[in-house]
Amino acid sequence: MTVRIVVADDHGIVREGLGALLSARDGYELVGTATTGSEAVRAAVTLKPDVLVMDIQMPDLSGIDATREITKVAPDVAVLMLTMFDDDESVFAAMRAGARGYLLKGAAGDNVLRAITAVAEGEAIFGPGVARRTLAYLSRPRTDEVRFPELTPREREVLALIADGLGNAAIASRLSLAPATIGNHITSIFAKLQVTTRAEAIVRARTTGLGS
Repeated sequence: MTVRIVVADDHGIVREGLGALLSARDGYELVGTATTGSEAVRAAVTLKPDVLVMDIQMPDLSGIDATREITKVAPDVAVLMLTMFDDDESVFAAMRAGARGYLLKGAAGDNVLRAITAVAEGEAIFGPGVARRTLAYLSRPRTDEVRFPELTPREREVLALIADGLGNAAIASRLSLAPATIGNHITSIFAKLQVTTRAEAIVRARTTGLGS
């Protein structure tokens, strides 16, 4: 059985390296590549690969957002994250988005192939460092649980102030940041939480205990 694969990464050297790795082994076929998050979603729908290897940092649509969309429009495609990011926020945002595996760039070729095979067969697989991080996170007391792990610490801080009813100018003053910077944070928050209005964001925040 041949595993059909799409590689989504905005760096040509990564796409070429993975292509060479796959072509050198029997049982793997590179059926397409993507250089943006939107292209990755289209490739998942049109090419119907068994596995889509995805970077987190992608143009126009992040790997996290692309993965979330793929799980909706092409649920049979297994997404394997292959990225340089190993922070808690990235790892758990990828898991919440529906990624079945998470490896760090620099993993040995054999480990990448094993991960591709595993997720194609319906397993969940994580590199050793990511697995340790996952176990450490799950073993924390629930009081230490991070709300909205897909957000950065600054974005969570801004969201909490939004939930308190503060406007952009007041938030900028409170955090000693430019209003334009606050606007950028809010745009990112809305995209990550998949809300379109301030009211929706406030509801989401307050259901987790943020805000007064």
